[in-house]
Amino acid sequence: VLSIFMHRVFVYGSLKRAQPNYSYMIDSNNGKAEFLATVVTVQKYPLVIATKYNIPFLLNLPGQGNRVHGEIYKVDEKMLAYLDWFEKVPTMYQRTVVELEINEWAGRMGKEEKLSPGSITEAFVYSTTTYQPDWPSLPTYETYDSNGDHGLKFVLREDRN
Repeated sequence: VLSIFMHRVFVYGSLKRAQPNYSYMIDSNNGKAEFLATVVTVQKYPLVIATKYNIPFLLNLPGQGNRVHGEIYKVDEKMLAYLDWFEKVPTMYQRTVVELEINEWAGRMGKEEKLSPGSITEAFVYSTTTYQPDWPSLPTYETYDSNGDHGLKFVLREDRN
């Protein structure tokens, strides 16, 4: 039987657990998503917080910034299509593949092999190729938290004017 879960997505910003947009990941109206593991990117990338809405962006500039911590989810076609829409692919973000190192595996076993810490896997990531010239010089973060001591609280879509 073909699994309903066909794609892995790496989230590093507002869609992570305990972050402002996490509710979209677990809303079954958007599709199915199952948390698999906490991970860190193999390569360094600049994770910056930008715009007046304090949105986290992963700039597609490998080798700069930090190894970025986040989470992998297993998602179905419906959720992947929803996330593409949510992340405004291809105008604001692009969906590419990123190499990730497993920190801790949490996924249920099923048919899937458990990946041990230090294993390398791949997942889709939403990163941005279009950004303001000053963004690469902004402070970069290893991990994103809307309530972090940077003081740049994320502005929800419904609160943006």
